[in-house]
Amino acid sequence: MRKISQPVIGVLGRAKGFTLLEILIVITILGILASLVAVRMMDRPGEARMTKARLEIQTLENALKLFKLDNAFYPTSEQGLSSIVEKPAVGRIPSKWREGGYLEKGVLPKDPWGYDYLYLSPGVYNRDFDIWSYGADGEEGGEGEDADIGNWVVKGE
Repeated sequence: MRKISQPVIGVLGRAKGFTLLEILIVITILGILASLVAVRMMDRPGEARMTKARLEIQTLENALKLFKLDNAFYPTSEQGLSSIVEKPAVGRIPSKWREGGYLEKGVLPKDPWGYDYLYLSPGVYNRDFDIWSYGADGEEGGEGEDADIGNWVVKGE
């Protein structure tokens, strides 16, 4: 015959397990720990925006390099960054411009603060071109989140 298993009875004569009070205490402790972690993460939105700007600048650089591979020149300052999403209609017209552009989504991104990225070719800091954002304040210079972020800064870090 088969034996039916019975709950294990502890030393005090009751079934082993957690009481409601013990479970509530653990949940409370986990909640406190989670809130501490969330507060630490919430302190860094400025740093996250700056990192996003650096990554987008690198993406724009790569798109410009693809443009040059196809056309043997970089867009002029007058043609601007829009030349990687729309075929330029002014200046030197690229003969092998890629249909659909050079960015995956076909849309020129704004910086994390909602401003346009700036482009200068030939560049002041780089021989071929400079790409930069003025940061949170949208003005040249600044410190912290207001600091300018450019492709010359990205390479230097």
